[in-house]
Amino acid sequence: MITETDQNYLKETYALQLEHDHVTTSMLADRVGASAATVTGMLKKLAERQWVAYEPYKGVTLTETGRSIALEVVRHHRLLETYLSKALGIPWDKVHDEAERLEHVISEYLESRIDELLDHPAIDPHGSPIPAHDGSIRESARLHLTDVRAGTDCEIVEVSDRDPGLLARLDRLKLHPGTRLQVLGVEPIDGLITLRVATESLVLGSKTASQVIVRIIKESHHGRVQQHH
Repeated sequence: MITETDQNYLKETYALQLEHDHVTTSMLADRVGASAATVTGMLKKLAERQWVAYEPYKGVTLTETGRSIALEVVRHHRLLETYLSKALGIPWDKVHDEAERLEHVISEYLESRIDELLDHPAIDPHGSPIPAHDGSIRESARLHLTDVRAGTDCEIVEVSDRDPGLLARLDRLKLHPGTRLQVLGVEPIDGLITLRVATESLVLGSKTASQVIVRIIKESHHGRVQQHH
């Protein structure tokens, strides 16, 4: 029996592993909104079921079984987001919370019907890859806009779906997956990033820019762009 809490812990561990080489108890506590002691107890339980490998003070990693469970929940979530957006016209800043409520109760039958109705989408409204029915997934490279040098042309691949306020702002600025932009300048102290999008210039703070994943179209002449971990 896999509980909703089990699924949430595995899903959040998966998400953290994409961004970090080492996932700590405190990172997971921040993501699930629980105390470190509660998270530690939960990780021990998940480790007993061989869904995670956990060592106190050393962090947590998903086992193959745990990753499969996590990806099934991720598939439900991203298919639901896509359905809510495309079929019901719900704005992209509101679909995440709705999908969170439904992802644990959707049946495999309904999941397959949604997938078929949407013609087997590869990505959700935020650009995140949707795992295939067999559990395989093509993750995008995790190059954040904050890691890109001035003078570089790039395209938005994915944006975080966790903050409705962030998504609403990105929508107003027309910064969606597929949008091409050029980094005009990066303020070294405050991290403000000046962009050119089409014919307009705009400025993003580092907090917003860190939630935007991009791919390089044309690199800066000032040196290679490096991805930070």
